[in-house]
Amino acid sequence: MVGYIWAFLIGIGIIYALLSGNINVINESILTNANEALDLILNLMPIIVLWTGILKIAEESGLLDKFASLLRPILCRLFPDVPKDNKALGYISSNIAANMLGLGSAATPAGLKAMNELQKINPQKDTASTPMITFLILNTAGVTLIPTTILALRVAYKSAFPGEIIVPAIIATTCSSIAGLTLDYFIRKRQKHGNRF
Repeated sequence: MVGYIWAFLIGIGIIYALLSGNINVINESILTNANEALDLILNLMPIIVLWTGILKIAEESGLLDKFASLLRPILCRLFPDVPKDNKALGYISSNIAANMLGLGSAATPAGLKAMNELQKINPQKDTASTPMITFLILNTAGVTLIPTTILALRVAYKSAFPGEIIVPAIIATTCSSIAGLTLDYFIRKRQKHGNRF
């Protein structure tokens, strides 16, 4: 569906450029934007590779397992319907660790595995379960300690102080996590009592 939307927008842009006599702008944009996209990828790649490597080392050294055991009491309260020995909790903690480092791309595999494990214990296979919804909120609004991708973008675009985004990012993501999880808690509590919005 998204592909159709992009195709539609590109088509409208080309038609408008033809009708307004600005077809040379399209040619120029294609060449310059492709070059800028390649430069951006080359600037982002080293930082993402570095942090993904650090995450892999943490996983193989058992550091992620220790992090998961630290988070287990919190995760058991956030996910009361998930058995304490379920693999999903380990994947969820890996996802949280990657998101804390600002590695959305590295967090994705752990997030997909967590959803897969949560789907296995989902009684209604065609509907997202409560733990799946809670995990989605946690994943989307998760606390970020080091916004790696934003730092890389700021460095790529020659920001004078690329690190000044760290404290605001921690504050913003902490607030979004608290707000999302609080809302999830109240909706869950309301549904348990049989009330609907």
